Amino acid sequence: MKFLHLFLLGSLIAAGCRKPPESTPTTSAPGSGPSSPLAPASAKPAGASRAPWFTNVISGSGLTFQHHSGATGRYWLPEMETGGVGLIDYDGDGLLDVFCVSGGSLDPAHPVAPGHRLYRNLGNWHFTDVTEAAGLVCPDGYGMGCAVGDYDGDGRPDLYVTQLGSNHLYHNRGDGTFEDVTQAAGVAVHSWSTSAAFVDYDGDGRLDLVVVNYVKWSPEQEMECFSAGGRRDYCSPKNYHAPAPSTLFHNRGNGTFEDATAAAGLDHAYGNGFGIATGDFDHDGHVDFFIANDATPNQLWLNQGNGRFIDDAPLRGCALNSMGVPRAGMGVVAVDLLQRGWMDLFVTHLTGEGNGLFLNQKTAFLDSVTPDGPMAGSFSFTGFGTAIADFDNDGEQDVYVANGRVRLGSNTWSPQDPYAEPNTLRRGLGAGRFEAVEPSGGTAEPLVATSRGLAVGDLDNDGTLDLVVINRDGPVHLLRNIAGAGHRGIVFQLAGRDGRDVRNSILRFESGGRIQWRQNQPNQGYCSSNDPRVHFGLGPTATEGHLWVRWSDGIAEDFGVRQADRVHAIRAGTGQPAPGVFGW
Repeated sequence: MKFLHLFLLGSLIAAGCRKPPESTPTTSAPGSGPSSPLAPASAKPAGASRAPWFTNVISGSGLTFQHHSGATGRYWLPEMETGGVGLIDYDGDGLLDVFCVSGGSLDPAHPVAPGHRLYRNLGNWHFTDVTEAAGLVCPDGYGMGCAVGDYDGDGRPDLYVTQLGSNHLYHNRGDGTFEDVTQAAGVAVHSWSTSAAFVDYDGDGRLDLVVVNYVKWSPEQEMECFSAGGRRDYCSPKNYHAPAPSTLFHNRGNGTFEDATAAAGLDHAYGNGFGIATGDFDHDGHVDFFIANDATPNQLWLNQGNGRFIDDAPLRGCALNSMGVPRAGMGVVAVDLLQRGWMDLFVTHLTGEGNGLFLNQKTAFLDSVTPDGPMAGSFSFTGFGTAIADFDNDGEQDVYVANGRVRLGSNTWSPQDPYAEPNTLRRGLGAGRFEAVEPSGGTAEPLVATSRGLAVGDLDNDGTLDLVVINRDGPVHLLRNIAGAGHRGIVFQLAGRDGRDVRNSILRFESGGRIQWRQNQPNQGYCSSNDPRVHFGLGPTATEGHLWVRWSDGIAEDFGVRQADRVHAIRAGTGQPAPGVFGW
């Protein structure tokens, strides 16, 4: 695939592309593993471009979660940031279950347990609350988000919950229950943690853990702040002058972790951390970290391959915007927006700033602003959770953003909630171009709430991607995809040589002359964890495609032609060697 880019710094950037010529895929399927058919997608509604993409099926689903911030009118800062969600097949039945993170109470005189809930997916869009039976009643802390990953390599996904006060690691026993192993594993961060990610940063085959921290805050440090109209309101993190460093835990391989923050150099830069995205951003064979900071410069921790990291964000152009000003970074995803094998960074921001895109130029990032990019139309909203994925299965990635204000403003979308905003959806047109989907957010009636965490995944195994959105002090949104019907999809579930959970592998998939690129890393966005499987949309006619995988250890393999409308299990070491396919 060839791309022609014309960049005009500080203003507009336009990108054009032409498809490569048709190639003849091989007929063999090296490394074939078990696969399972996808269920037929629900019928797409007839009509013009205003037809909904999603329908909210929360009513009667049994997913009864109600988020609680504990707000009592004292305007404590954490009340405005809480709320994440994780998709986890905790019982191994092939259906994604839903873990919802609530806040709790910050009032020392009236302590309340956080109220996180786990809902088992029964199929056919029915769920049941199994929190108590699973042993996931969190005893203390104030909830923020979660990350999902198999840290001990036993084949079962575990759960890490981030909070203000104390984080918790829950080990999946495999019998439908979890055990709180926080103290034994050594991952008890006593800070204000937000997002987290399981990632094998040193290439030893075991998932390590990086935790993002926000502000060094306590109720005693709270202050009074006011909106532009003189009304009492929540403060900016800049008022506290108390940024925090991220925390890095190295997996020892015996069920315990060691704090590697100082040894890795992550204590050399502080920020008001909200979101994290991981990937090999410089193609040196090592997994790096990008931290989206709120009102402080972002950090790009480049992995030196010897256990140490260097924050290269200032030199590579992704610490600040093109005007040299830090923005309010909330959620972030690492995504190859132009589909050429390099990971870009899409970051959600505060109202008045607009969401941002850092385009990866190999040796630097470019703060891209275009009239038809993924950030277009976001100036009036405050974005938190976000996902870039092919929701309509047409082969082009779309962008969904969960919006909700943090400060009072002149625009009021809801008389009941002055911070509520509609979520937004933009349809991908290719070459980094997008168009707004109407109605706003892709639902028949815009869902107006103070949205925070967002998780994307195929909840009914029909080959289309659904959404779960957490709303501050409101019910969860359960959005069933109805846009992908009539188009084919294909899904890959990756595992390491020993069956372990793997992260940050790069997938190259060719179908009908089109090449698509993906990375498998579910822990990104805002305080949330997505479907760990990797999804590609193929359009209405393609029936198969050719898959190559570059594993995070640098080994590239050819897995041959795979049939559409199926979930394919892909295991490292079972494909054919593919030197030179990825070009780095």
